[in-house]
Amino acid sequence: MREDDGAIECWGTGGFGRNVLDYGQAEPPEGAFSAVSAGYLHACGLRTTGEIACWGRGSFGRTDAPEGVFTQVSSGTTHSCAVRENGQAVCWGMNNYGQSNALSGTFTQVSAGAWHSCGLRESGMVECWGDDEYDQSNASPGNYLAVSAGMRHACALSATSTSCWGRRDERPLEAITLPAAGVVTDVSSGGEGGTTTPTPTPTPTTTYTAVSAGGRHTCALRSTGTIDCWGANAYGQRTVPPGTYTAVSAGDWHTCAITSAGAIDCWGLSTDGRDADQAGSFSAVGAGSAHSCGLSSSGAVSCWGNNIHTQSDDPTGSFTALSVGANHGCGLRSNGAISCWGHSGANRLNAPSGAGFSAVSAGGQHSCAITSAGAIDCWGLGANGRADDQTGSFSAVSAGEAHSCAVSSTGVISCWGLNTESQTTVRAGTYSAVSAGTSHTCGIKTDGTISCWGRNTEGQAPQTRSP
Repeated sequence: MREDDGAIECWGTGGFGRNVLDYGQAEPPEGAFSAVSAGYLHACGLRTTGEIACWGRGSFGRTDAPEGVFTQVSSGTTHSCAVRENGQAVCWGMNNYGQSNALSGTFTQVSAGAWHSCGLRESGMVECWGDDEYDQSNASPGNYLAVSAGMRHACALSATSTSCWGRRDERPLEAITLPAAGVVTDVSSGGEGGTTTPTPTPTPTTTYTAVSAGGRHTCALRSTGTIDCWGANAYGQRTVPPGTYTAVSAGDWHTCAITSAGAIDCWGLSTDGRDADQAGSFSAVGAGSAHSCGLSSSGAVSCWGNNIHTQSDDPTGSFTALSVGANHGCGLRSNGAISCWGHSGANRLNAPSGAGFSAVSAGGQHSCAITSAGAIDCWGLGANGRADDQTGSFSAVSAGEAHSCAVSSTGVISCWGLNTESQTTVRAGTYSAVSAGTSHTCGIKTDGTISCWGRNTEGQAPQTRSP
């Protein structure tokens, strides 16, 4: 796969040098791809749109990729498997040993071997299905990072070693301890004669530093200053303009970001001027339901877009932090006091009195803030417990449409409120940031990757995403 344009290049025939076995497996389709997997006489690739394309020998249906959006794909001998954005594993092709009967539940990765398949659960457990003549589907217990199914064996990678199981003459007899230098991120079992020895790779240098969950899309800022967006794009809300940025905020149908020069660029739905670019120097930006606000470097807040609830009337005074909700906004004064403006329904503007608050977040019809003691105070509409106060010590808080989430001082995320789409069912991990959207939530893990949960109908909440 070429780095410059995502095109795939292939060579050979996969037939042990016998050119008579050329079924076009070395002739990939045009387009941009983010991943590719070569099987036996066929191959599959993951397009940048998340769709799968397969080519080569089509017998047994091995190239009949299912429709939908996926995060990963693996080609085996006569079948292939992939992981949908909701974590569901799906396989297609030959199924004489049940190798295409993917197990239920969610996975972060899947690997198609010769006549069996293996998948990695988010807990780190590996489960396999299909042919088990040599115990190749009887995975060794452990906490793993990756798995690869081979001909009649499989191998999995942990933080310190690899473990293999299955036919003994195709695998190491003992676990391989990894070298101290570097970080291994993948392992291959060699379904058609590959290697079982992992190679150390450098630690990734690009990470996500900020994330914003919007209505039906999500955007994140890379450490390089570029922005990734995914999910719905009916109005171009995830089509990021070229350039580098320092902050990003995803609204319902539009997105705004601060450029490296300090100005604000917005894109997406333009009704009421909500996506109007702003000249000047800004330190924070927020995109709401149908309006936007920016915090200038001088501390003044300016707003634009729909103003039916006075949410775009500029608040007076100086602020140090800004958060924009659906139809209201809140900001922190220099002494840590909170001021809110816009729609006054459900008491959403009745912020707690006093100073010393360290963070504030405006949601749908409620808001939350972190007190000087590290606890969380919420106010506004309290339906489904979205505005329940939280005891403990927190470093970040985010109010969504009808739920709220916060990161504790130890990196644990807790969420409360409406959970009809599993938007408060947090994925395990240690986090540094969180953003609650309309019906989904995303968090940045300490390794710089992103995990999301909740509604994923348009790909806005992938289980995992790396920069």
